[in-house]
Amino acid sequence: MARTTSPTSTHPSDQEPRYARIAAQLLGELRDGTVPPGERLPGERELASRFGVSRETVRQALQRLRRDGLVSTDRRGSHATLPGTTAEHIPSLDFPVGAHTAAPCAVHRASVTWEAPPPEHAEALGLAPARPTLVHRYESAAADGSGLRTAFTSFSAVAVSEVEELARYRDRADGSASAQLRRAYDWMRKAGLTLHHRDAITRLPQSVRVTRRVHDQYDRPLEITELVVEAQQDALVYEFTLPAAG
Repeated sequence: MARTTSPTSTHPSDQEPRYARIAAQLLGELRDGTVPPGERLPGERELASRFGVSRETVRQALQRLRRDGLVSTDRRGSHATLPGTTAEHIPSLDFPVGAHTAAPCAVHRASVTWEAPPPEHAEALGLAPARPTLVHRYESAAADGSGLRTAFTSFSAVAVSEVEELARYRDRADGSASAQLRRAYDWMRKAGLTLHHRDAITRLPQSVRVTRRVHDQYDRPLEITELVVEAQQDALVYEFTLPAAG
């Protein structure tokens, strides 16, 4: 008598290419926040070992995610992004923070130099003593001179080397040319950097001092700004993170 066998039931996902299944699993981690926006994904070798596949299969999975705008890749690796995320300009995050005044007929002056920053800035940025870097000075006041705001910023070697727009200022940072760095934070995000801001606001006798420190997703310092505003405020500290652009 002939022997009959029942057909094997195959789940549709079993027929998908392995790279597609890996991409789907990584997508789930992106959506549930296991891998936050802007954070670097594990390297190809680590992912290949984790899923038990070749590095070529991992590359195909990442390529699918890149095609859908969920992952971006640069020379530092692959990073989680948000669908449709772009380096759009965010007015509230103008550089340097809080320096711009809405007063009518306000006067603004800004310049950049290539010089050694103050010792406390050098230490915060991990720079060797007396090592020069890009320094930005900003001054804003009402037409009658009231409401003076001054800002002094030092950029780290990381910021100058990895943010193309900042690097361009090195050869013309003589203190005479006007410095249009208002979109510096946008430029950093476009370079693939997640920005973590920590602002310490301290009350002084006749003013308020804001000390801003910005680090990226690898905890590398990017810049430090000292902003002094003619005002009376209580001291406070707040911080936030802005994801890198896709």
